[in-house]
Order: sequence, then structure tokens, then C-alpha cells
Amino acid sequence: MARPDYYATLGVSKGAASDEIKKAYRKLAREYHPDVNSDPAAQDRFKDITRAYDVLSDPRKKEVYDLGGDPHGQGGGGGAGPFGSGAGFGFGDIFDAFFGGQAGGARGRRTRVREGNDALIPLELDLAETVYGVEREVTVETAVLCETCHGAGTAGKAKPVVCEMCQGRGEVQSVQRTMLGQMMTSRPCPTCGGVGEIIRDPCRACGGDGRVRARRTLTIRVPAGVEHGMRIRLSGEGEVGPGGGPNGDLYVEIHERQHEIFTRSGVDLHCTVSLPMTAAALGTIVVVPMLDGSEEKVDVKAGTQAGAVITLRGHGVPHLRTEAKGDLHVHVDVLTPTRLDPEQERLMRDLARLRGEEETQVVGAPEAGGFFSRIRDAFGVR
Repeated sequence: MARPDYYATLGVSKGAASDEIKKAYRKLAREYHPDVNSDPAAQDRFKDITRAYDVLSDPRKKEVYDLGGDPHGQGGGGGAGPFGSGAGFGFGDIFDAFFGGQAGGARGRRTRVREGNDALIPLELDLAETVYGVEREVTVETAVLCETCHGAGTAGKAKPVVCEMCQGRGEVQSVQRTMLGQMMTSRPCPTCGGVGEIIRDPCRACGGDGRVRARRTLTIRVPAGVEHGMRIRLSGEGEVGPGGGPNGDLYVEIHERQHEIFTRSGVDLHCTVSLPMTAAALGTIVVVPMLDGSEEKVDVKAGTQAGAVITLRGHGVPHLRTEAKGDLHVHVDVLTPTRLDPEQERLMRDLARLRGEEETQVVGAPEAGGFFSRIRDAFGVR
């Protein structure tokens, strides 16, 4: 009888990797399995596929086969069929071929000691505090290590005992009937939660969890230049883990209060100064109170128009981790009087007459010409 070519049976080359062999088997198994293909020839084909995979998926058998020997040895399982007891093949491979997962795959018992969760708290700050930095004390309520049992979860000298439900494995198995026959699945033990042990005499302080909730005070150092919405990470200051596991991290989220004078855009500050029309026309000095309590004089040139922006370089917010600063942008708003007494009205009319502004004309931007000149240009009138 000719020696079977298992590589050809699965449609792979002799140098195929294990992942390629497994992928080829999955594809063929879904096509020729007896439960999905009732053709007698398909059943024989499936047996050949199974036999080939049984050998090529087992490194030891594959090595013997590649050297020309009998991979099954004495009492070989070459004809064991799809549910044979070959070292590299079993029902899990069939399940994997159809569902892409492992039937009855043991997850093993879980550890009682696990890492704690991260914690998040908000911190409200004034604009000056975010600009120049500040140290603040905050109160945090998180899970901390139980001082009575020190994370063990047991009372006194008591010890956890093996779970009777799972016999310490941390999981229980169940058998279900499917189109492929009986399928065994595993799930965490509902009695011990997958730990494999039960605390019969739990600590009175923490109820067996190894931690309790408590308030504590921390000092937060806020660097200069932080922005609204940024988070400061304090490593290891979060919740302690179950069973006394390592702490998570604490994140402090910055909430910046609105300022009565300044608004912020990244590292730049903005403010608005309102000037009477006479001051804008003649020029003036405006004193702007700064965030650090000092004052800055802003020189408003004569003839400054409404909407003009005067920029003070380096008077903004510090860049994080550098000494550079943004700018302060002073926006000018020119106020037009709404009521004039008779004397003021007479003076204004005299000024208008002196400036030739008694009659108002509709004009465009200086560089574009007047309104009527643009109409003439549109119609080609000269």
C-alpha cells in the first residue's frame, strides 16, 4: 500500500507552517464533515483529512513522517477517526474549525489578588492658577487596603479552603448536545468566582474583599500652563486591587473657571477694552490689570479703529515644560455716544463741518474704491 501524502491531502506544501496547516484543515473540515455533507465519499474524504491533520499538527509525529517513518508507531491511531485520541488532535480542533474557538478550553483558576481600578476626580481652578501653576489639597474617596486583614480577606488566622464545587480548578464544565455531537464547555465557577478557593470566615472589616473604602487627602501639584480638560496622572494613587493587589492610578481632570476679564485660546490670552470715540481718535494709554496682580500699560495710537487688535508679546500663558509664553491680544471696542446735550451736539456738528463730513456717502474699502465706482466698473462706464 502506497504511503499517503498528508501534505497533498490538506493541500499544503511540505514546508507549510503550523498555522497554514491548521487553516487548511479548518476549511476542508467545514466542507467534508459528516454532519454537513452526507455523501459517503465525503465521509471517507473527511477521515483522510483528519488522519493527515492528526499527523501534521503534532510536531513529534510530523518529524517521524517527514523522515519516512510510521508516525503512529505501534498500535498507531492512524485510523482512529475524527474523535480519536491522537496526541495532537481532538474534539477541540473540530469545534475550532466551525466556530473559530476552543471547545472546553481550560482558562484555569483566577488569582484573588488583582490590580485596582484607576480613579478620576475633577479639580476646579481659576485662570491664574492654570496659567502660573498651583499646589492644591484634594480629598479622594477610593478603596484602600484593609488594615485588619492586610488584604488577605480572612478573619484572624483563618485560611481560604478549596472550593467544593470546582475542586480548586476555578471552573466548571458542562456537556451540551450539538449537531457535531456532545460538546464540553467550561465557565468560571459560580461559587468561588473562578478563584478555586472560598473564604469561610471572612474579615469583619472588609467582608473578605481585602479592601475598604476610605477618604484620604493628597497634595496635587499643578504645573504652569495646563488647560481645561487636561488630566494629571498620579501613578499608584488609585484604588487598591482586590486581595490587596497593586493600586491603580489617579487622574485629576482640570476644570478652568471663566475669568471676568480674560479669555484663553491655547497659550494666548484675549481681553477687550472699550474706548470713547474721542480717546480712539486722539490716542490714549489704557491700564490692563494682569493675572499676577501687576498692571500693563497699553498704548492706543491716535486714530485706532473699532475692532483693532493690539498684541503684547510674551504676556500670555506659559508653554508646558518650556519657558516660552504666548501673547496677550487686546481688542479695541470704540463706543459711540447715544445721547448728546445741546452743547455737545453743537460741537459735534462743528467738527463734522470742519472735516467735511456733513454729508454721508456709501463707500467701500479704500483699496477697492467707492460703491458707485464699483458699479461703473461692473458696467464698463467711464
